[in-house]
Amino acid sequence: MHILVTSATGANGNGYGAVLSFGPDGQFLGRFSSDPRIVDPRGMSLDASGALVYVNTGDDHVLALDLHGYVVRDSGRISGLDPGGGEFGPDGRYYVTMRRRRTIRAMPAALDEEGEFLLPEGIVPFPRGFGFGTDGSLYLASGVGPSGTGDNTIVVFDLSSRTPRTPCLVTDPKLSPLDLKLAPNGNVVVASEWPFGAPDAVTSVREYEPRTGQLVRVLAPDRSVGFRRPRGLRFGSGGRLYCVGEGHVVAFDFRTGRFEGPVVNLDRLNGQALVLVR
Repeated sequence: MHILVTSATGANGNGYGAVLSFGPDGQFLGRFSSDPRIVDPRGMSLDASGALVYVNTGDDHVLALDLHGYVVRDSGRISGLDPGGGEFGPDGRYYVTMRRRRTIRAMPAALDEEGEFLLPEGIVPFPRGFGFGTDGSLYLASGVGPSGTGDNTIVVFDLSSRTPRTPCLVTDPKLSPLDLKLAPNGNVVVASEWPFGAPDAVTSVREYEPRTGQLVRVLAPDRSVGFRRPRGLRFGSGGRLYCVGEGHVVAFDFRTGRFEGPVVNLDRLNGQALVLVR
């Protein structure tokens, strides 16, 4: 298994501006791809086959790379895309958060069309990750943007009608979401830094019941690790949950909630998203 991580640069910090590759023991293997179209990468996801890595770039492109790091699909520049996270939906399309337009775009996996808005523009103050439930629900984390405005909750939509089911699922005063995933047990898992951007912010992974929004438990890294800015979550085999952020990829045993420590350490990592490839 290799761990691929997008490391942002520009306004998001002095990162590498590349997709980086790490071995199963966390050893740094270098850049996954040298293609110049990979600019300030953000969200990233594997397709259903596990053979293609989709990457959102800071210059309004979506790229699909094979497992050798070669670009095989290119959306071309989509004006105003400003992509954050990306995930495949149950219909096989690739979904991307549009941060400035505060919505989600659905794109064909072939990347041969720009696709369509899944939700109206401005649907939340700042989208911070999303996931698809097995019952036709879409869970969208509504967080705080760089301007400091936001509402720190999770909005639940009916995917077929594209209308809100629950406008404010979570009322957790210590939630400041930076990414969201649906866990294998069906619960909603959110990477949080609260207060967002504060020097003394508390980093955690928070698990919620998907119907009531009740806080189930809090997974916390050892503060001595200095793990901050938890931008990306990913479930692996054996019940392991990975989270990438500033300088580290860390892991939890999701079944027990135990913090397993850093699996990657790299100065200036500035991680945004990760995938696990074989």
